[in-house]
Amino acid sequence: MTQGVFVTGTDTCVGKTVVAAGLVRLLAQQGRRVIGLKPVASGAERTPVGLRNADALALSAAGTIEAPYRLTNPYCFEPAVAPHLAAAEVGVELPVGDLVRWYRQASAGAEIAIVEGAGGWRVPLHPDGFLSDLPEALGLGVILVVGLRLGCLNHARLTLEAIERSGRCPFLGWVGNGIDPGFERLEANLATLARLLGQPPLAVLPPLEAPHLDAVATALGRCDRLRRLGSPR
Repeated sequence: MTQGVFVTGTDTCVGKTVVAAGLVRLLAQQGRRVIGLKPVASGAERTPVGLRNADALALSAAGTIEAPYRLTNPYCFEPAVAPHLAAAEVGVELPVGDLVRWYRQASAGAEIAIVEGAGGWRVPLHPDGFLSDLPEALGLGVILVVGLRLGCLNHARLTLEAIERSGRCPFLGWVGNGIDPGFERLEANLATLARLLGQPPLAVLPPLEAPHLDAVATALGRCDRLRRLGSPR
């Protein structure tokens, strides 16, 4: 049975793709049958073969299982706006039942699937519901990417409370991502995050102007819990 991990963030632009693709690369380097998936993406380029989202392409390239783009990223929208707005503009509904069926098909041949969310935990779907309904329906473990900048303490704690409220998704831990090189009192903020989130970080990534997946995989690989994701239990 495929083990699934859902990577969410404290907000948009906090480095979910860097962490998710780095985790896929780490597991691929270990010879795992791993696939990276992006159920919903907004912000895509028109290509001769259709709309393509850069985050979804990065996830696909990092894994060891080849899949058609429609399985990697079944819902792809051109404007870089909230996904439910982009979906509504083109008359596409995003029912969680369809997303669950997609996940089971896309992950069928994998030992482990790394699923990257969009924005934060409670991103709305069209016409109703939230993207978080998908990991909750499947019982996926959740890794939270905390963008290390002013305001992250509140966002991180509220996200954890929302994850835990349903009681359906194990909280696997958090990764701090240095998105603000000028973030003051870094060590004190990391200590506060560890207290608010109930555990030390799985990893802390320094500010990276152009993150290299192998470097991210190496940083994540220093955590034994991340290295063992997807291993037989």
